[in-house]
Amino acid sequence: MKDNEQEIFPIVDEEGRVVGKATRGECHSGSRLLHPVVHLHVFNSQGDVYLQKRPEWKDIQPGKWDTAVGGHIDYGETPDEALQREVREELGITNFTPEFIGKYVFESLRERELVYVHRTTYEGDIRPSQDELDGGRFWTMQEIREAMGQGVLTPNFESEFLRFFLKK
Repeated sequence: MKDNEQEIFPIVDEEGRVVGKATRGECHSGSRLLHPVVHLHVFNSQGDVYLQKRPEWKDIQPGKWDTAVGGHIDYGETPDEALQREVREELGITNFTPEFIGKYVFESLRERELVYVHRTTYEGDIRPSQDELDGGRFWTMQEIREAMGQGVLTPNFESEFLRFFLKK
């Protein structure tokens, strides 16, 4: 399996206004084209956090643990539409109430993303996609703290989780 390098993403400004379009390959080539993504942090009632395991075939951060749901917004799609689609595709969840937490620009050597961050509390069945993920599980806050900086979690997850959920 491999990501579709020809998939079309919107190119946006830092406010999220669409200013163009480009392929996944162009966006992940080091071009630094700002493209939008949605993230959903899934908590259970005990305060544990569900993380997904990224498959080894992913072009970015293969094999690491990451935000429960993370996906690109397709060209012509709104952030809310993308969030509903990604949650359904990745975790099989269709009945949840997302809470918008904030947005920020994430930068790495390969890409620049405008990240729309959401959270939800969910107690139902989670069925991780066998096509898109290598599974997932709930982690305690202590497990997350111990994994930080150890190369187990994606750098994007670590910085985002510190920013929004593990404030000191």
